Amino acid sequence: MATNPLEILKKYWGFNSFKDAQKEVISSVVNGNDTVALLPTGGGKSICFQVPTLLREGVCVIISPLIALMNDQVKNLQEKGIKAYALTSKLSEGEIVTIFDNLQFGNYQFLYLSPEKLQSDFIQTKLKQINIQLIAIDEAHCISEWGHDFRPSYLNINILKETHPKVPFIALTATATSRVLTDIIETLQLNKPKIIKKSFYRSNLAYQIYDIEDKLYKVEQMLNKVKENTIIYTNTRRNTVEISNQLNSLGFASNFYHGGMKMDDKLDAYNNWMNETKPIIVATNAFGMGIDKPNVRLVIHMNLPQSIENYIQEAGRAGRDGKKAFSVVLKNKTDIFNTKTITKKTLATVPIVKKIYFALNQFFRISYGELPIETFEFNISEFCKKYQFPITITYNTLKVLERENILLLDENFNRKSSVKFITSKENIFEYCNKNTSKERLIKFLLRTYGGIFESAKSININFISNSLGITQNTLISMLKTINKDGIINLYIANSNTQILFLTPREDNRTINLIASNIIKQNDLKLQKITDLISFIENDKICRNKQLLSYFDEIYKEECGICDVCISKKKSLKTINLNELSSLIIQLLKANNELSSKEIVKLLSSEESEVLFCLQILLEKNILGVTSQNKYIIN
Repeated sequence: MATNPLEILKKYWGFNSFKDAQKEVISSVVNGNDTVALLPTGGGKSICFQVPTLLREGVCVIISPLIALMNDQVKNLQEKGIKAYALTSKLSEGEIVTIFDNLQFGNYQFLYLSPEKLQSDFIQTKLKQINIQLIAIDEAHCISEWGHDFRPSYLNINILKETHPKVPFIALTATATSRVLTDIIETLQLNKPKIIKKSFYRSNLAYQIYDIEDKLYKVEQMLNKVKENTIIYTNTRRNTVEISNQLNSLGFASNFYHGGMKMDDKLDAYNNWMNETKPIIVATNAFGMGIDKPNVRLVIHMNLPQSIENYIQEAGRAGRDGKKAFSVVLKNKTDIFNTKTITKKTLATVPIVKKIYFALNQFFRISYGELPIETFEFNISEFCKKYQFPITITYNTLKVLERENILLLDENFNRKSSVKFITSKENIFEYCNKNTSKERLIKFLLRTYGGIFESAKSININFISNSLGITQNTLISMLKTINKDGIINLYIANSNTQILFLTPREDNRTINLIASNIIKQNDLKLQKITDLISFIENDKICRNKQLLSYFDEIYKEECGICDVCISKKKSLKTINLNELSSLIIQLLKANNELSSKEIVKLLSSEESEVLFCLQILLEKNILGVTSQNKYIIN
């Protein structure tokens, strides 16, 4: 076993040195201190608990909110030959018992689990049986109701402090204000923690915000100038596809990425971007987890981000190699209005949550006072159609009910079915003549989904069935027949979500118990939007200074490279040039005529600035030129 952190780093990660903040965090953890590490995006947080764990015997338990992130980190560890597990809802009790046996006797050193999983008495009992040497809390800002992603289940993590009082804790986050840091320390009951906070200041990253109507034209200009790796964030899955297609038509090599894609397509898009076959990726904010590509030169937000915390994480994916990079937000008055309006319209308020929760119980025929033990298949489109609920508000309500431990969601409804035509148009025409019942569907697909011969296109089963006036079951049956007949390649995604209720049905009483949390979180969400818009619209104070101030950091210097600083420089230059023009006129009044070199020498000014001023004065007919190429006043 290696005896120091640097040996571990070289052996498994191939690096020869730590970043300064990493070194400080690892030293604190190795010395057995409770530690809070606030390291901005790209700061290498996972290494801060993985390296110390590999120095000693025992297990590191990592609490993480995202199953995908847990699986990704476990996969990365396993590829390095390091034994690790993730406890997910997919595992049976028998499989969990086997995992804990391996943790106890099989030299496994990492166990990832969600804060919800930690609430299980069974899991808590099994954790007491293994030798835990370190407890890491990832995305620790979720502990605080003032954080941008508060999860009440995080409030119960301190049970581990009670059951393992001598085991050091490390809490990690990329975005936390002083108020959130205080909540983290108090809630986790940390003992005189070492707080390591790296500045958010990025001297190489230019934050630039443009008020513009024709956003695509501006993107084209930027991509022609910055011809390197780029991430373009947009707010809908449809926009990712449309913008990517538009960029490809303009000659740029781009791909799109969103949460509804099949895993193989996601991997293709990710790999093409990483190996720079297609150096531009257009994505929703589903793209970003675990992304650590150092040479991203440009991050563009086509729409406003969800909060300042989200923005600084997404923008921070640019320029991690320390070289000049740009974060650009394209906005207009419509964006500001829509962001305010849509945020308010899509909030899951207490009355809405009560209404949708009551409908859910009706939908599954759950009696008052009953706590069903089975997991229900749930199609959000069918549910919303039956009860006339907007899908966005319904989804937000489900997330509220999950956040408050009323139910547990296993989401699949964001996966999309896809179709590709694999035969000639002549064969399709002949097939339609012989199968007239399928003709309307085939023509609809051809008319609605462009490029469906070249590649598989995601289709919306609910949209097609509604448009054709047939049930989803009938539509799927028809598609399967057309697929069997060799006309199309078909992938039908399981679009159902699974719901497990965690508390008995008590209608209003159930929601009244969490009403204050709902109100507080909605107020916080509105406040974060207000803070974001204030930042976006403030073109008087350096962007870097504004962002640092939001995170309680004082920085006196102006960055000099954001849009605000550049605008100030231009204004200053205009003033200087006006003064220079006046000085030139005064010189010529005193000397009758002078060459440009004589003027430069007398004023001790830059030749380019003098020539620029002379050109302007000529155009305004204030000056003239003699036959000896000397300047005179007209």
